[in-house]
Formats: sequence, C-alpha cells, structure tokens
Amino acid sequence: MRKFISDFKKLVKLRLTLTVVFSASICFLMGSMMQHHINWFNWMILTVGGFLVTGAANGFNEIIEKDLDKLMRRTMDRPIPSGNMTTGQALVMSLIMGISGTYLLLQLNFPTGVLSVFSIFLYAFVYTPMKRRSPIAVFIGAFPGALPPLIGYFAAFHEPQISWVPVILFLIQFVWQFPHFWAIAWVLDDDYKRAGFRLLPTTKQDKTSAFITLLSTLILIPVSLMPTVYLMPSGQAFGGNIYGIVALVAGIYFFWQAVQLFLRQDVPSAKKLMYTSFFYLPLLQLTLLFDFIAK
Repeated sequence: MRKFISDFKKLVKLRLTLTVVFSASICFLMGSMMQHHINWFNWMILTVGGFLVTGAANGFNEIIEKDLDKLMRRTMDRPIPSGNMTTGQALVMSLIMGISGTYLLLQLNFPTGVLSVFSIFLYAFVYTPMKRRSPIAVFIGAFPGALPPLIGYFAAFHEPQISWVPVILFLIQFVWQFPHFWAIAWVLDDDYKRAGFRLLPTTKQDKTSAFITLLSTLILIPVSLMPTVYLMPSGQAFGGNIYGIVALVAGIYFFWQAVQLFLRQDVPSAKKLMYTSFFYLPLLQLTLLFDFIAK
C-alpha cells in the first residue's frame, strides 16, 4: 500500500498538483468575497475536483512521455518508466480522475467544468508533444497553467460572468510562468536535452535566453500591480496598498535575480531565480487575498 501511494504521488506530480489547487482555491475565496459570502462546501468540491483534474492531466502527460522519462535522471523513477505501474493502469487511473473531477466541477457551474476539460486537453495533448518541437511550448503551456485562477474564481459564482478581476488574476499567473519555466529549463538543461526537450527561448543557455527571461520578469512587475490600478464599477481597485507594496518589492527582487542570471549565465543563478519563482506567486496570491477589496 505504501508503495502504491508513493507511485500515485509521482503519477499525479503531487507538489505541482497541490500548487495548482492552492491557486484555484485562493481565487475561489476572492470570488466569494466579491459576493460577501463563502460557500465552504463548494470550496471543498473545487479542491477535490481540481486535484482530480490536475492529477489526470499529469497522468496523461506521463503516459505520453513514458519513453522520454526513462532518459532523464529526475523522471526515470516515475511509476511507468520504473516499471512499477503499467501504461494501462496509469490510463485507467487518469481517466477515472479526469471524469470524476470534471463531474464535480460541473456541479459548481458549466464554465468551471468546461475550463477544466480544456486545461486537461491543452496541457496533455498540445503542450506535452510540443516540448520536443519548439520553445513555443512554454507559451502554449502557460495557458493551461494560468487557468486555475480563472477556474477558481468562476467556481465561486452560481452564474459566472466575465469581468476584469479574474482576467487580471489569470494574466498575473500567465506572465509569471515564463521566468518560472525558463529558470527550471536552464537548471535542467542537460537532463532535458537527453529527452530532446526544447524549452529555453533559443534552446540554449545563452545570453539571449537570459535576456528574454529577464524581460519577462520586468513585464511581470506592471502586470502584478494591475489589481491596484484597475477600478471596479464601484470606483475602487480590488487590490489594496499592502498588496501593492508587496507586489512591487517582490517583483523587483524577482527581476534582480533575473539580472544576475543575465550577467552570469550559470546554473547557480538560474537556481536562485527558480526558487524565487516558487515563493513569488503564492506570496502575491495570499497577500492579495488578505488585502482584497470587494465591491
């Protein structure tokens, strides 16, 4: 049983899945605050459904890349390449998770369920095969990667409507993914090359890739400040001053780490940028949640 749990955690990429669920649940609470009411039962449905849908997408990803995972040190111990789980077993588990997760999210509302299906399809069947073909895979992958805030926010409403609040939450996570992915790609470049993955902007650890990564952190600063600038119909921004200060300081620090990568073009600098990216997004989302100004 312990071995199965260990293999299941690797199949669904537990840390990544929990990060996605965290992002969606935080944005659900923001959407709930807009209505001045939090439905904790719906929050639980979102959490469980989001976990299952994300786990399914990661499972499909590992099924498709099973032969490539054997070539990389960081993935060769995953359940399929290691022989602990057959492709058929992984497929059945992923299908069950995907169908049940989508069913749960559809109970909240139709757009939430549809977006979850779209995220599975885009991540597993478009982004995954594109990773070996072109660095544009990072751009494609940024879309399903940025959908959790949109899904979480919409899940808080009985009949969700498009507004700039969820779009801005989506944009922050969308732009953040570029320095995040490129930092990881720089650190794991040798391992990625074994599988033929082409994720750095120029496919190489060079000055141009470092500069494009630097530029993405610079763009992220004004994007992260949009909650303090966009005015809702009430004439008030939904991000308070505390959030604005934290976002600005965190953005400048993130940018500074990218400057170091540009100047040194080495793995230690890329690791610092990668670790910074891990803390940056949850810090901003939590700060915005506690400094959220409802209409």
